[in-house]
Amino acid sequence: MVSGNIMVLAEHTGKQVSEGSYELLGKARELAAALGCQAEVALFGPRDLAAQLGGADVVVSVDHPALSEYLPEAYEQALMAVLADRNPRLILMSNATVGLDLGAALSVRWQAPLAAYVTSLTAEPAAVVATAQILGGKVLAEVELGGERGIATVVGGAFPAAAGQGDGSCAVVEFAAPAGLEALRMSLQQVLEPQEGDVDITAADVLVSVGRGIDGRDNLEVVQELADALGVPLSASRPVVDAGWLPKSRQVGKSGLKVKPKAYLMFGISGAPEHLEGMRSAELIIACNTDAGAPIFDVAHYGTTVDLFDLIPALAERVKH
Repeated sequence: MVSGNIMVLAEHTGKQVSEGSYELLGKARELAAALGCQAEVALFGPRDLAAQLGGADVVVSVDHPALSEYLPEAYEQALMAVLADRNPRLILMSNATVGLDLGAALSVRWQAPLAAYVTSLTAEPAAVVATAQILGGKVLAEVELGGERGIATVVGGAFPAAAGQGDGSCAVVEFAAPAGLEALRMSLQQVLEPQEGDVDITAADVLVSVGRGIDGRDNLEVVQELADALGVPLSASRPVVDAGWLPKSRQVGKSGLKVKPKAYLMFGISGAPEHLEGMRSAELIIACNTDAGAPIFDVAHYGTTVDLFDLIPALAERVKH
């Protein structure tokens, strides 16, 4: 039985490993180097995706039709089987759909402490120390993940993705799928794709994004005017999408899409952790919020408390001329 490695649970969409998986793998490599162990990846789904994980020392591949798309019951069964065999000292997962689904259940079944909403991980002689957000990100807590095993679900964008990418090849261990995958109680009914003809906000170099502070659907025209003047898409935080003012394909955040534009202009967005997970990797963040204490100002490169209904028309006029 292998013991004491740092493991990453990889995520993928179709034939592409997610950028978040590389963020976790880069940190796993750093921790493994400090602790004298290896960085390994648990890969569920098509085995050929292992070719995209050259930054790992070992890829443990479980290839089964039930794992081709994320399904909580199937992933939990497969992961418990892998953990029982590989016995890592720490497993890293995204603090998005997969980690939020599996983290707590895995903590109980694997009997391991869980640190959620993690933004930093450092190796100490006797433990890995995690810095985690609590109270909606208003407080940062340091937690020791000592003992034989631990779990950390990591906020997207907390670590650089480049550190986990590699052009070389790694050892691939083919792991037999557990028998329970043949009799699942859950099934995938539908994968929702972006509406036909809608823009792909993940490919945009510049985004104008709006939040709850816009107050109503009719006021979207004000922000849309600026986006049109700049020739860029309009995106939004979850409350705007939940209200039905913009489609799901425009939502930025851990329950929406992760974006990494060269510039991200935000209006009426407070900066809740849910939204920050989707845009904190933007090269330039400019925020407008009348609340000077809004958490977004902790991550924005530039910010103002001017009323957005005064600022946006002036900006749009300046851009047009």
